Amino acid sequence: MTAPPLLGTSPAIRSVPGPRTVKRRIYLCWGLLVLNVIPFYPGDQHLLLPIPGVLGKLITQGSLAVALVLAMSINRRGSIRRSTYILLVTVMAGVALMDSLRSEFIFGSLYRVCRLIAFLLTLLLLTPWWGRRDLLLVKVHLTVIGIILGSVLVGYLVAPGVAMGSEGRLGGSIWPIPATQVGRYAATAIGLTAILWMSGTIQRKMALITATVALPILLLSHTRTALVSMMAGLLIAGLSLFRTRARVRRAFATGTVIVSIGALSLSSVLTTWFARGQDTQRLSNLTGRTVVWDQVLAQPRGWFELLFGIGLTNKSFNGLAIDSNWISTYYELGLVGVALNIAMLLFLLVAASFRPHGVHRALALYLVGYAIVSSFTETGLGDASLALLELTLAASLLLPTLHRGPR
Repeated sequence: MTAPPLLGTSPAIRSVPGPRTVKRRIYLCWGLLVLNVIPFYPGDQHLLLPIPGVLGKLITQGSLAVALVLAMSINRRGSIRRSTYILLVTVMAGVALMDSLRSEFIFGSLYRVCRLIAFLLTLLLLTPWWGRRDLLLVKVHLTVIGIILGSVLVGYLVAPGVAMGSEGRLGGSIWPIPATQVGRYAATAIGLTAILWMSGTIQRKMALITATVALPILLLSHTRTALVSMMAGLLIAGLSLFRTRARVRRAFATGTVIVSIGALSLSSVLTTWFARGQDTQRLSNLTGRTVVWDQVLAQPRGWFELLFGIGLTNKSFNGLAIDSNWISTYYELGLVGVALNIAMLLFLLVAASFRPHGVHRALALYLVGYAIVSSFTETGLGDASLALLELTLAASLLLPTLHRGPR
């Protein structure tokens, strides 16, 4: 028998967060994950807010621990949905851990592995909210991106000279966000919003507002990879909706006319924008990227380094950024890591082919298409990054909807 409670006391009741509290914590948790993958490297840039470098790095690095605690607070039972994609990322983390134990820079490599594992655990604890009909995680991601773009826009309006930087490319002046990342955020906002509009999920007014704000930011960032990746992702996602949505067919027809007229009448402007003031040699070697790639591929390596790499690094070689997911993954995780990255992308494409036509499939295809195109000149799929986070978002959209699940 259970003893009665003492006078003046009540039985202990384990508090369970309500649906609204859970949603607020998911928003905050996802926002902290995004903050963690924004590197705090102001360099020579002058910020509007004089944030000390130590404090900035502490905020970005500590945000992951807070995100993990928040995920544990809303998933106290540790419920996890099965996902082949998560399994592949887990295997990749295991390979990275094995490499780090043999790495020349063991402490730095182990730190990056622990960060990847904590990142993965946080995503695992959020799997009960994957595949929801209300597109909760997509809305969360767009909200977080909107806040980031809002800070970039405010910085530009307050001090345009500081925001544009010495190279004439729009970056973050309140928080040091590189122009390449600003372009990616803007492209993602445009792409996801366009698909939501084409699928009839949101109204035209909301889509126009997003495009009006995000498109100028994308153009001012002069990020070629983001623009090309966005267009490729929209093409793939749009084709998946082409047969079922008249709005998509009209949008494709209108877009074809606009692109044709723009290509003929604004060819010189487009050429100048894509060139970014670079000469033919710089354009041919992708702003010096191919030089670094050749150095990485020419480096002698034993059989272990060939198969498993040297462990996670800061994505540079001899002090120069690698700027290619495939070269970087080969350098850090070897041929096994490259194979795992390919398997992740192929699995999502195959999973999308088995999903019924609709907004979930289209959004996932956009994110996967963007990841494939951008992976040639950007890093990220082999480590905790925005690219891996958005690929995880695609995986969440392809998971079947639970009839009874968390609210």
